[in-house]
Amino acid sequence: MGAVSRPRLPIRFDRLLWLDWSIAMIRKLVDGRYRLYSRKRDPRTGRRRNLGTFETRAQAEKHERAVQYFKRH
Repeated sequence: MGAVSRPRLPIRFDRLLWLDWSIAMIRKLVDGRYRLYSRKRDPRTGRRRNLGTFETRAQAEKHERAVQYFKRH
């Protein structure tokens, strides 16, 4: 009896390319707010750190820029 092959899923290039990490790290919550997550996963838990919850996406993007500036200056 041969090995059973699984159907190949189409490649999601938008997930493979790292064109804009901040877009992927801001997620919309069920209640309509936006949460900013760290880019790197915690090696112990495998989860991303919560960097804040904001009322609008613009506020989350502004905070993301502030975090990146702080990391590099």
